[in-house]
Amino acid sequence: QVQLVESGGGLVQAGGSLRLSCTASGRTFRNYAMGWFRQAPGKEREFVVGISWSGATFYADSVKGRFTISRDNAKITVYLQMNSLRPEDTAVYYCAFRYSASVVNNPSGYDYWGQGTQVTVSS
Repeated sequence: QVQLVESGGGLVQAGGSLRLSCTASGRTFRNYAMGWFRQAPGKEREFVVGISWSGATFYADSVKGRFTISRDNAKITVYLQMNSLRPEDTAVYYCAFRYSASVVNNPSGYDYWGQGTQVTVSS
């Protein structure tokens, strides 16, 4: 079992920034990928960004140039720096973990999920 604990959500004005963190625990970790998804009310969960075991990053077009994912393997933690936030970024953000070195953008490809953290961007 893997447990994912997220933190860093909140309320911010449009144009502002937030940083999310997600720390994994529970097993020995190697050859895994992690990602962030988000889900707004009435919408499906969508891929935001992922980072592979090698450190390759993949972004949804809607967040390219504004969001940055990074990881600290020693801490088994990924970070999501979100800049230039927009009201349409408002959603619950979920951290996801998969026992594979590569990133996929389908939620069904992930083995474990965090509890979600609310991000609200006011206009």
